[in-house]
Amino acid sequence: MKKILSALLVLVALLSLASCALAADIALVTDVGTIDDESFNQACWQGVEAFATANNLSYQYYQPAADSTDERIGSIDQAVKDGAKVVVMPGFLFGEAAAIEQELYPDVKFIAVDVSEGDLGTEALSNLYCAVFGEEQAGYLAGYAVVKDGYTKLGFLGGMAVPAVQRYGYGFVQGANAAAVEMGTPISINYTYGGQFVGDANITAKMEGWYADGTEIVFASGGGIYTSAVEAALNHDAYVVGVDVDQHFLGEPYVETDGYNPFVTSAMKGLQNATEAALAKAFDGTWDEIGGKIETLNLQAGDYVGLPTAETSWCFKTFTVEEYEKVKADIASGAIVVSTETETEPVVDDSVTVNYID
Repeated sequence: MKKILSALLVLVALLSLASCALAADIALVTDVGTIDDESFNQACWQGVEAFATANNLSYQYYQPAADSTDERIGSIDQAVKDGAKVVVMPGFLFGEAAAIEQELYPDVKFIAVDVSEGDLGTEALSNLYCAVFGEEQAGYLAGYAVVKDGYTKLGFLGGMAVPAVQRYGYGFVQGANAAAVEMGTPISINYTYGGQFVGDANITAKMEGWYADGTEIVFASGGGIYTSAVEAALNHDAYVVGVDVDQHFLGEPYVETDGYNPFVTSAMKGLQNATEAALAKAFDGTWDEIGGKIETLNLQAGDYVGLPTAETSWCFKTFTVEEYEKVKADIASGAIVVSTETETEPVVDDSVTVNYID
């Protein structure tokens, strides 16, 4: 009996230690995909890691078992149960979960990255902060840059036609149009949505058709859908524009196998910066400045969108960093206004042809 009791006490102690090991000041619940998805989850997780490490805070991530609101809520519930004081939720799919959980846990601070008012479906309470981005400005910069660099046959491959993806795409069209008018160069743009955030054989086949027909570069905006654009591009010595983060590193392995990196640039938004900034507010006593807000992070708000300017990622032939900084500054100052409209297609010059393809 004593041996059984002793074993039980050891088991209880181990369970207690396991529980303590799980406890974390900051928790991140992943969106669709994994923590190392080379995109949205990973960028926000890097923000959590950087802030927590710098401030000697504990942190942990939770990955829902399935792509559903119930599973996302379950992971958030577990994080709170494990002692999380702040929960980071990356991606618009967290809208419904954020709306529910903010009411259930008024003492927990929630940071919803890329969750808009429409995604939330209700108001943000004082313990919730939502950040959305000016994707249209990042898309504009990418479209302007590639046309200024000499590309005249462009493509846009979106994931699902949700507002953030649409803003990227319509911004891309606006920027390409502006550069084409400025240069007096006719251009064409193929434009489509894949209806999903992953690549597959059907999407790859569509991209093959575009590249075979002369498309030179495709802006692939929609999580893992870029894989189809890259696969097709490599078969035609063509190029892609990455999204959300600097995806140049994804093309590095192809230098050895195919002789070049297909990523010319990436239309980025400051996911890591936004995550770190919000976490700082959660722990430095200034949460009231952002709690209850749905904030748009664009070039007017700070350096939250743009193209990578690191020498290793700057793969333009003639377009310069100085030219890029000039147009970026013009957007920030309001000298260039990029429309956020997604209900209607962008107006383009007569010299610009946009083929919207189902």
